[in-house]
Amino acid sequence: MAELEQLRNQINQVDERLVALLKQRFEIVEAVARTKQASGAPVFDPTRERAVLKRVVDLVANEDYQPAVAQAFTTIMDQAKQLERKKIMLTYLTAGESHGPQGTAIIEGIPAGLAIDVDQINADLASRQGGYGRGSRQQIEHDQVEILGGVRHGLTLGSPITLVVKNRDHAHWSSIMHPTSPATAENTLRKVERPRPGHADLVGGMKYRHRDLRNVLERSSARETAIQVAVGNVCEQLLAALGVTLVGYVQAIGPVDTDLTKPQTVSEIKDAITQNDLRILAQDRVAKLHDLIDQTRRAGDTLGGWIRVVVNGMPAGIGSYVSWDTKLDGQLAAAVMGVNAMKGVSIGDGFEISRHPGSQGMDEISHDADGYHRLSNHLGGLEGGMTNEMPLIINAAMKPIPTLYKALKTVNVVTKEVEKASVERSDTTAIVPASIVIENVVAIELAKALTNSFNADNLARLQEQLAAYREELRGY
Repeated sequence: MAELEQLRNQINQVDERLVALLKQRFEIVEAVARTKQASGAPVFDPTRERAVLKRVVDLVANEDYQPAVAQAFTTIMDQAKQLERKKIMLTYLTAGESHGPQGTAIIEGIPAGLAIDVDQINADLASRQGGYGRGSRQQIEHDQVEILGGVRHGLTLGSPITLVVKNRDHAHWSSIMHPTSPATAENTLRKVERPRPGHADLVGGMKYRHRDLRNVLERSSARETAIQVAVGNVCEQLLAALGVTLVGYVQAIGPVDTDLTKPQTVSEIKDAITQNDLRILAQDRVAKLHDLIDQTRRAGDTLGGWIRVVVNGMPAGIGSYVSWDTKLDGQLAAAVMGVNAMKGVSIGDGFEISRHPGSQGMDEISHDADGYHRLSNHLGGLEGGMTNEMPLIINAAMKPIPTLYKALKTVNVVTKEVEKASVERSDTTAIVPASIVIENVVAIELAKALTNSFNADNLARLQEQLAAYREELRGY
């Protein structure tokens, strides 16, 4: 036993040296990331990675140890790439409450030189407020974006961009939502103690020890998606400059399927869905769906539905198979599920593909002078966590809104008595604006993926690198 303990102590000493060396290696990796960013060098260099791995393995004299060393260093290099990505990647943060003065966002990582069309952002914000089935708050808010930093004379500077969307309804809530005034009987009249089933109210109160559940619902509100749409539209404008277009639309509302035709291009879909107030393809279903929404409203109930986003123009190979957190389909799924009320996400044929044999679910490959193509698109433009140049197809399932005018049973968090849940001003269905929100969060993730794959300090340089990459793919 003494010998075993001695060996374990030796391992501990080796581990301590390894940790110190790994810390030193990762610090150098961060310095490499800063140097690449300053010089315009590509973020990732597969040739360099292969050479490093081969050199390390060749240093191991015992061939039995070589596979283990190769696996260990592959993991180390994957983590190093994550650190480089964190130093360079596009990120954003939002702040603000539903009835607070404004929603605020800061975006970092948008290339310098991108022309920003404010009217285009505002058009998306207006679309988010539209759609049949919306509630009365949309008659109060008239969302307009303000740009407070990161843009000069219409062009991005490469520095963080600050966006603001004011809440006009805050005028009616200024004392209740005042950030510094002490709580009084007068400014806590809208206290919420009866959590709504299906909302963050109860669990959020438990987690953060809030007894007034308004502190939860003010942030866990679909109002936050207004500023998210503003961020997403900036990313959509970046994608358009890179030859990538996308659209979100409604596939189903409640039990009624609306996706009866299959246009292949983003422009075809946009042409179809702008002909009605439900963003659906099947024009002959509009009246039926209006009736369904009206009946649901009269019953004090709500409706969910299905959303689809289609993306054209993504080059092959964006994303990666080398690590679970580098797979683009995983990143897209996480972004979609991060939107309020989303309860499911799928890619391409999604869950339906599990019902078919592989011969009916895979997309056969062809080749011509323009490169490789798929003869179908069951997999929604993603294979092995990477784009394959086919249109991306992302589907999202939205639950019905949990705020019901015919309220469900709940328990008062103060008295512990069974009561009817609180009622906040709400929509009968928000599936139409949700399709715009999902479109925009997909745009954010695709902008992240592209700017992570190339040097993105300047738009012209990014366009040049992407054009060269597309040409390289044609010759593969």
